[in-house]
Formats: sequence, C-alpha cells, structure tokens
Amino acid sequence: MSSPASVDALVQALQSVGYFADRRLATAVFLALKLQRPLLLEGEPGVGKTALAKALSEVLARSLIRLQCYDGLEQREALYEWNYAAQLLHMRAAEGKGSADMAQVEREVYQDRYLIRRPLLQALQAPAPGAVLLIDEVDRADEPFEAFLLEYLGEYQVSIPEIGTVRATATPVTILTSNRTRDLHDAVKRRCLYHWLDYPERERELAIVRAQVPGASAALAQQVAEFVGRLRSQPFANAFQRAPGIAESVEWAKALVALDTIVVDPEVVSDTAGILFKQREDVAALTRDMAAQLLQPAEA
Repeated sequence: MSSPASVDALVQALQSVGYFADRRLATAVFLALKLQRPLLLEGEPGVGKTALAKALSEVLARSLIRLQCYDGLEQREALYEWNYAAQLLHMRAAEGKGSADMAQVEREVYQDRYLIRRPLLQALQAPAPGAVLLIDEVDRADEPFEAFLLEYLGEYQVSIPEIGTVRATATPVTILTSNRTRDLHDAVKRRCLYHWLDYPERERELAIVRAQVPGASAALAQQVAEFVGRLRSQPFANAFQRAPGIAESVEWAKALVALDTIVVDPEVVSDTAGILFKQREDVAALTRDMAAQLLQPAEA
C-alpha cells in the first residue's frame, strides 16, 4: 500500500499486522514517511524497535533489508565489494586473448556485473516503491562507521570510487535503532527524526500479548501484563540488571500456555524465570517471595 494518509490510519495499519504503536510513536513514523527522513529509535532492548521496521515493511508492502551493526563493521560489508575472483578470471582471459589495452581491461572488470551489493546499496537500488532499510543497533558500530553513514542519511546516496555517485532509485524508508550502549554523534542525529521508545503502558502490553499469543486466556494475558509491568516498576526494577522487554513478555506468555498454566503463582514464576531474564543474577534475584508480592494485585 501507499503511505497511510494520517497518523490514525498508520496506527490501524500497524495494528493489522500485530504492532501496537502509541500515538507519539505513530506520529514520528508518519512524519518520517511524509518528510522522507530517516528515523532514529532509541530505547531499552526488547521494546519493539526492530519489530517496527518489520511491521512497516508489511504495511507498506516493501521488502525489508537489514544491516546488523557490530563492533568492527566495515564499509565493504555495509555498502559493496567487488567479486575479486571473477575479476581475476576476466583479466586472465583477456591476457590469454592477447589484449594489449590494459586500460580497457581495467574498465571492464569494474562493471556492474562484478559488483556485490550489500544492504545500503541494495536499499538505494531497490525498484519502486522502494525498500525498508533497518540499520539495527547502530550504537554497536564504531564512530568512523557513523561518519560513513552521513552521506546516505543526508542525501540518500553513496559514492563508489570506481563508478561514481549512486542515488536512490526510490527513497528507502530508513529506520536506525540504538540500545544506547554509547552516545551517537550529533551529525547522525541531525540527519534523522528521533524517538525514544519506552516500555509500553499496561493496556498496550496487554493488547500485544493477546495479539501475539492468541492461545492465552484473557485472565492469563492480563496476569502477564500486570506482572511484567510491576517487575519494571520501582522498587522491584532496582533488583535487576535489565528489566524484561515486550519480547520477553510475549515469550513468557507462550511458555505459560505451553505449560497449560491457568493462574500464575510464585512456583510457576520461579520455574520460568529464565524466559523473563537472560542473566543468572537476575534469575536468582526473582525469588518466590518477590514473585508473591508482584502477583498480589493480579490476584486481588
């Protein structure tokens, strides 16, 4: 489909593919689409940043291209590299034919057919209506890589020395995500619209759980949403290194359904703590006594 006509239409379209965005987030996405600007999403792990890009690709009927960032990521892995083996074979074949014009041979080996496209170049050259490019966890890459991204983020183009400037065939919808393990440079932020994605309110998390885990009863879904919401609140959150995200809420609900759980009790919480937390210390911190405290409002 084409870009939704309003913020409300975007909210409904995202809900139709199982993504429940609040109005502030939907407004940021709507403006990114209308203004054709990249959108930088920051927030804790598991709050739905990556899932938003996937949902947008469904809503807009565009292919999703993902660039997963990590420490030491190089330009050639993000943009392009040459097929050196094929180039070498071409040069040897030219030598075998006795070609004396080495300048011509050099021009031939830098043709389009020897170019291996990586995510940025794939996004720029995607045919209409264009692609959704997810630059995931950009904070994990180093500062030189941020500087490399500036041309793409600001002008939707990249420079390839052997070919020249490659501009977008159709402007890609670009989503950058960051878990804020470090601060990004201001030059990156200036080229993007910005939104801080927080943990959802209870009613929105309940809607997400019910949509993603249809096998969960209404009572069980409500217990999951209330329990995880309280787990993130003070003073309980201080006991853990990282609070569970939406992804953990959904996985926990699936686990409870698989265990034929009707009502969550402290024993069930203790047995399934490894779904909610991924650190040994956090699992140990979720004691049965704490679970009993957290479950009291749900049982009342």
